[in-house]
Amino acid sequence: MRTIDDLDWDPNGLLPAVVQDAASGEVLTVAYVSRESLARTRELGQTVFYSRSRGALWHKGETSGNFQDVVSISADCDQDAVVIRVRPRGPACHTGARSCFFEAIEGFEPPSGESIGAVLAELEAIIAARKRERPEGSYTTRLFERGRGRILQKIGEEATETVIAGMSGNRAETVKESADLLFHLLVALAEFEIPLDEVAAELRVRRK
Repeated sequence: MRTIDDLDWDPNGLLPAVVQDAASGEVLTVAYVSRESLARTRELGQTVFYSRSRGALWHKGETSGNFQDVVSISADCDQDAVVIRVRPRGPACHTGARSCFFEAIEGFEPPSGESIGAVLAELEAIIAARKRERPEGSYTTRLFERGRGRILQKIGEEATETVIAGMSGNRAETVKESADLLFHLLVALAEFEIPLDEVAAELRVRRK
């Protein structure tokens, strides 16, 4: 266990911070922190960085509303960099992208498609926003307004339909019904205020 003063700060009193989605493991951005910004992060429970261009503290989301709720902060073996695991409430990048890392380098292009972890984490954030904001006309809003009974009922319905699709041997329908089941399970987790990373932690315990 390290304290803020134990960290190996550079001559400017800064450290690089890798910000990682706690649920998916996706790297969202890299920023810099100072002793003061880490103290504020601990106080607020949200990321506060040090902006080198402004020469001032920067509370992520203060202007955009895209806050990052901090789950944990770890130092590397040399104590000269930190990883901040967060639950993002919106895009991390000023471009509106979920992650700042979306520009492939020629010769090192990633495989097509997003990882399931990244997709689920993004969907979790969208569902949380629906629960909080309740936009009119949203199917997710209607589920939250109808309450836990209806949400849990939908999980049962979608689970049954997934089984039926699987028993039929129809691959395309099984994919569609599985997606429906996962979506409604995420809605239920949001209703019970259970974050995905808590479920992931339970799965890690069971991993053999």
